[in-house]
Amino acid sequence: MTANELSALTVCQAAERIKRKEVSPVELTRACLDRIAQWDSHLHAYITVLADAALSQAQEAERAVLRGDTLGPLHGVPLALKDTFAMRGVRTTAGSKVLQNYVPDYDATVVERLRQAGAVFLGTLNMHEFAFGATTANPHYGVAHNPWNQDCIPGGSSGGSGAAVAASLCLGSLGTDAGGSVRIPAALCGVVGLKPTYGRISRFGTLPLSLTLDHNGPITKDVADAALLLQVTAGADSRDPGCSPHPVLDYTQALTGEVKGLRIGLPKEYFADVIDPEVRKAVMAAIQVLADQGATVEEVSLPHCPYAPAAFVGLVLPEASSAHAPNLKTRPEEYGEEVRILLYVGMLLPARRYVQAQQVRTLILRDVEHVLQQVDVLVLPTAAIPAPRINQPRVTFGEKTVNLGAALPRLTLLFNMTGLPAISVPCGFTSDGLPIGLQIAGRAFAESAVLRVAHAYEAQTAWHKRHPSL
Repeated sequence: MTANELSALTVCQAAERIKRKEVSPVELTRACLDRIAQWDSHLHAYITVLADAALSQAQEAERAVLRGDTLGPLHGVPLALKDTFAMRGVRTTAGSKVLQNYVPDYDATVVERLRQAGAVFLGTLNMHEFAFGATTANPHYGVAHNPWNQDCIPGGSSGGSGAAVAASLCLGSLGTDAGGSVRIPAALCGVVGLKPTYGRISRFGTLPLSLTLDHNGPITKDVADAALLLQVTAGADSRDPGCSPHPVLDYTQALTGEVKGLRIGLPKEYFADVIDPEVRKAVMAAIQVLADQGATVEEVSLPHCPYAPAAFVGLVLPEASSAHAPNLKTRPEEYGEEVRILLYVGMLLPARRYVQAQQVRTLILRDVEHVLQQVDVLVLPTAAIPAPRINQPRVTFGEKTVNLGAALPRLTLLFNMTGLPAISVPCGFTSDGLPIGLQIAGRAFAESAVLRVAHAYEAQTAWHKRHPSL
């Protein structure tokens, strides 16, 4: 196989071929490092490249294969992680100047579990500063670019992860998602992004943004890879008090390709709202694909969801400000202007606004749980717009202009506030060649159902097989 063919493999394909001794972990890692060397100066997907360490890990993985050792599910597979997970001996910046010299002496739980599964780490990926935004226009480590159109953003805050996976600068990644930060870059970069149930994946060793909104989740080339990375990283962890002991299933067994008889709900409030016409057309076509496979589709209502964006702001600003209070007091000049202003606003919000936001959150959760007693999953767009251009502050729909910071997470933040699992899968492209994402959400800890629907759609389409030409 050529270097480009090797780096284009999915996680599952690579793991299987390594086990069969058809692919060398060293050749695979070198292929990814070559892609990084060739293209990352254009995309700015990486903050730190661990070339020597990655090759050393790959060589050890290859020796284990030749010895006939028992191999983990990710043995020799090169991944890269958002630069917000503590990695022993590796600079971990959270995309900030504040932490530019922070080198942890321990691994985050997810890093431990990926190591135990045999993964090779290529480096750490660019992100919106402290995960507080959806563009990955990072003022300290460079503006990340979308591989489908380098004049456009890759989304955020896990924008480097979305760009790197789409451009095959790694085979898969792990990101964080407080308001859509895994799913938005997945949608805008034409890959898969899964935000599991709150507490499904440990956040120990993950630099925080928002205590009650943060989730960790995979960004991958297809649904099978997302299921595998979820299975490897999920599970109880006493070091994270918010982590759930709920049993970890074999999520790959959910990928049956069958949705006959499954009930799909379309939240009318989100389809009636402002959505790019090409996004709406692609999502409706995707829903028809599921209906043609035997799923039943019905309109449902979430009457309090129009209040979700305002309540989200009332939650994320004070929680983020609380997490950053010590550094913000002593080193404010090291924050980028955008993030610093948001954190100051959070400090000024009175406690009663936070309490009111939590009350609205309860009403929204009741709405969603009530609807999910009637249907199995909810389906809606991931992002209402395709990837905007870099430094584009607003987007216009017909006669209506919307602030970009509000437009991008508007359809994703609902599932952070409710803590329910949601996935984004590619469902088409605009006439300008920009990817469109389909979002599927389900009941708490029903990742299997969400993955099942996503995989069934993916099996009937070829959008996930398209790659940017760079």
